[in-house]
Amino acid sequence: MVIAFDAKRIFNNFTGLGNYSRTLVKNLSELYPDNQYHLYTPKINNKEEPAWFLNNRQFTIHTPKQRLKGLWRTFFISGELKNDKPDIYHGLSHELPVGIKTAGVKSVVTIHDLIFRQYPETYPFFDRMVYNAKFRYACQQADKVVAISKSTKTDIVHFYNIDPSRIEVIYQSCNPIYFSLQTEDNLAIVKRKYALPDDYILYVGSIEERKNLKSVLHGLAGLPVDLKLPLVVVGKGKSYKQECLQLAEKLGISGQIYWFTNLQSNSDLQAFYQAARVMVYPSLFEGFGLPVAEALLSNTPVITSGISSLPEAGGPATLYVDPKNVEEIKNSIIKVLTDSEMVRKMKAEGRRYAINNFSPEVVTRQMMDVYSNLVS
Repeated sequence: MVIAFDAKRIFNNFTGLGNYSRTLVKNLSELYPDNQYHLYTPKINNKEEPAWFLNNRQFTIHTPKQRLKGLWRTFFISGELKNDKPDIYHGLSHELPVGIKTAGVKSVVTIHDLIFRQYPETYPFFDRMVYNAKFRYACQQADKVVAISKSTKTDIVHFYNIDPSRIEVIYQSCNPIYFSLQTEDNLAIVKRKYALPDDYILYVGSIEERKNLKSVLHGLAGLPVDLKLPLVVVGKGKSYKQECLQLAEKLGISGQIYWFTNLQSNSDLQAFYQAARVMVYPSLFEGFGLPVAEALLSNTPVITSGISSLPEAGGPATLYVDPKNVEEIKNSIIKVLTDSEMVRKMKAEGRRYAINNFSPEVVTRQMMDVYSNLVS
C-alpha cells in the first residue's frame, strides 16, 4: 500500500499536533514496513525531532516547486496526488487539500478537537472563521474521519452534522519511551539535574485558562501543613501564567512552586512524571488529554476532570473531580497523599489501562485497518 500524509506538522510543529503526527507515522513505518510512505510538507525544519524521517529510506518527501509555498498545501497537493497515485492520503491535523475528491485517492482526516467551537472566546474571530471552514470541508470531503476520542466524535457530529458511521475513534498513542519505566538511578540523575524536590505534586500542560492551573494553586494552598508539598509546573504560558504567578503570591505559596518551560528531552519529562507523587490536571476541555495517558504509563496516580475526553484518557483507576470545585481537588490530593493502598491500585490499574488502550501496536493496527478497509 502507498500511503501519503500531510506532513507539515511532522517537520514544523514540536508540540501536540507534531508529536501525534511523528508518533503515528513512525509507528506505521516500523510495524508495517512493506508499505510505501510519502510525506508532503511546505517546508522542512532541521530540528532533531524530524531528522529520523529525513534519514529513512522508507519515506519519499515532497516539497513545493512553485514560489507560492504557503498556498501549495491547500490548493496544489491534490494535483500532485493525481500524478503520484498513492492509495491513501491522510490529513493528520484537521485539513485536506482543496479538490481531494478529484485526485483519485481515498482520504482520511484526523480531528483532534473542536476547542475553537467550544470556547470561541479564546480564539480571534478571523482564526475561528478559517478553522471552521477548513475543519468542515475536511470532515465533509474525507472518506473516513478519525476522531482521537469519543468526545471529539460527538462534537464532530454535533457541529458539522457528519454521519457517525463515517467517524472512527482511534486514540492517540504515546511516545514509545513511556512503555518502559526508568530506574531509580535514572530518576535520581534527572532530579539532581533540575534541582527537583524529593516529593512533589506535578502539573504538565500549557499554562492557559482552559487548562485551569489556578484551581490547582487554590487546592495546594488549602492543603494541611504536613501535606503541603511543592508543585512542579511543566509548560509554557503568557498572560494566564502571569495571573497564576500573581495568584500564587496572593495565596502565599510562591516559594512552593517550581516552574519549567523547556525540558531537554522526552526522557526527562518521563522522569518528572515517574518521580511525582501525583499528577493533577483539572482541564476544562480536552480533545484527548495526553498528559493523563503519559502519567498513567509512568506509574503515577492521576487526578483530572470528569468531563470531555478526560475519562477516556484516564480510565477507571483515575480520580475525577469537578474542575471548578477547588474543595474536590484539594480533598483528592489529600486522598492520594495519605492512602497508600489506593495509590498502589491506581498505579497498577492505571498503567494496565493505558498499555491496553494507547500502545503503539493497538493504535497503529486500528489505523491500518481504516486504510485497508478504504482501499479494499
